[in-house]
Amino acid sequence: MLEYKFDTQLLIEGNNLSEDAINEYITKNIEGDCLLAVGDEDLIKVHFHTNTPWRVLEYCASLGDIYDVVIENMERQENGLQG
Repeated sequence: MLEYKFDTQLLIEGNNLSEDAINEYITKNIEGDCLLAVGDEDLIKVHFHTNTPWRVLEYCASLGDIYDVVIENMERQENGLQG
């Protein structure tokens, strides 16, 4: 069984975005692993494994427009089902 069930991916479009600030906030406030937040001050891609993807969405939406949101259930995928 996986420790973190949901693979959460999205793009944030905004102004003055900071990879470091996003990494720091998510690391300190949302339990999970495999965090990637990469991009520039206008567009950041976030990838994170967590059991609470709604918290990632809520935080990222507070920073700008979010889109290309993908949340996959890795536990289902591990069992050969569609995620």
